[in-house]
Amino acid sequence: MDERTLKKLLQAVAGGSVSTDEALGRLRDLPFADLGYAVVDHHRQLRQGFPEVIYGEGKTAAQIAGIAKEISGRGAPLLVTRMAAEKLPPVQEAVPKGVYHAASRTFALRPARAPKPKVRGYVAVVCAGTSDLPVAEEAAVTLAVAGHPVREITDVGVAGIHRLLKRREEIAGASVVVAVAGMEGALPTALGGLVGVPVVAVPTSVGYGAALNGLTPLLGMLTSCAPNVAVVNIDNGFGAGFYAAMINRK
Repeated sequence: MDERTLKKLLQAVAGGSVSTDEALGRLRDLPFADLGYAVVDHHRQLRQGFPEVIYGEGKTAAQIAGIAKEISGRGAPLLVTRMAAEKLPPVQEAVPKGVYHAASRTFALRPARAPKPKVRGYVAVVCAGTSDLPVAEEAAVTLAVAGHPVREITDVGVAGIHRLLKRREEIAGASVVVAVAGMEGALPTALGGLVGVPVVAVPTSVGYGAALNGLTPLLGMLTSCAPNVAVVNIDNGFGAGFYAAMINRK
């Protein structure tokens, strides 16, 4: 249940069109729903503006399907991250309108009736190379499910800085920038020096040996000289998208 729905319910009770007992019935499962193998936090959307997100790794297809059906059945936006393609059939059956994004391994649904957040503008999701696209897509899908306008700008790493400079105006017009890069992780610092908005940096595990599966770009981003750069964990496109959405929300 989101804030708008709760307000309508309270107004209906105050106006006498809904009884207190009926309202209590609607609110009974608001804190959570116990499925036995999972306790779904239905209060999170009211508390944080976004419902619980399902982390697909380590869960069976049946468990994901059950949780997804519980969340989407309340009319809430749905996001499943890190879900392998072989788990898709039962999840798709449980939520037929959901869309699977193979590159980022995300499954998403934003109902047409979901309230649109008040936003400051659009979020630019910028990635250094094509190999970084799965993480960038995870960030973009997260933002889209949350109801935020997104512009995806791909393959503009610092090895060809002219590619980045060509898109400078579009990136600078964003309210928030998500910068995704592996290798040495220089993209967020370059962007931080070009724009006057928050930059959420995402190191990826892309790169040869000394990239250390993302540790090198992580440390590089953490030691950036650009003061408008904040960093999330390695390959954490979801965390970057969620954080950017909170910044972009009025």
